[in-house]
Formats: sequence, C-alpha cells, structure tokens
Amino acid sequence: QVQVVESGGGLVQPGGSLTLACAASGVRFSIYAMGWYRQAPGKERELVATITTRGNTNYADFAKGRFTISGDSAKNTIDLQMNNLQPEDTAVYYCAWALGVETLESFGSWGQGTQVTVSS
Repeated sequence: QVQVVESGGGLVQPGGSLTLACAASGVRFSIYAMGWYRQAPGKERELVATITTRGNTNYADFAKGRFTISGDSAKNTIDLQMNNLQPEDTAVYYCAWALGVETLESFGSWGQGTQVTVSS
C-alpha cells in the first residue's frame, strides 16, 4: 500500500511564492505518476499538475507559467513550486500517486492535503 504525505502549505501574501512537497512510501514500481490537485471551499477538486517517472509533465491552464512540478524518482518525491500566488489559489492541495497519469484521480493513493492560503 502506497502512502502519500504532503507538506509545505501555509499563509502567503498575494504575489508570493510557496513550495509544496510530497513523499510517497511503500512504492514498489519504477514507473509511475504523481500529481497535485486542489480543492477550494465550495468547489470541485481540480488538477494542478502531474509528472511521470519519465519526466512528462502536464499543467492546468491556471498553473502554466506560475507553477512548476518536479520530481525525484529515486526518492519517490515531488515538489510544486508556486509563484505569483493569488487569492484564487487558496485551497487544500492534495498529492496523489498511481501507476499511470490516467489512474491518478480515480485509483490513486492520496495524501491528507495541505492548506494554502493566499491573503494580505
């Protein structure tokens, strides 16, 4: 059973930056995908970015140019560097692990989430 733990959330002012970290344990595969999703109050969960062990990345439109996902497959970790954060980025950010990008949302292993609040 793969377990996922996120860290790095917090309070940041508009225009600021924050880096989220995610670590997966119990991984027994060398090829897999991980990703970041977020859920704001009263809204559906949405994709932020995904990355595979092959280095393929995918970003939501709102994340392009501001967020960068990176990973270390040897450590089973990924980061999400977020720049120019805005109040609309306020949400609980979740990390997920799965054997493939297409199975992340439906069949992935999920962390408990980390709160990101953007406010002055």
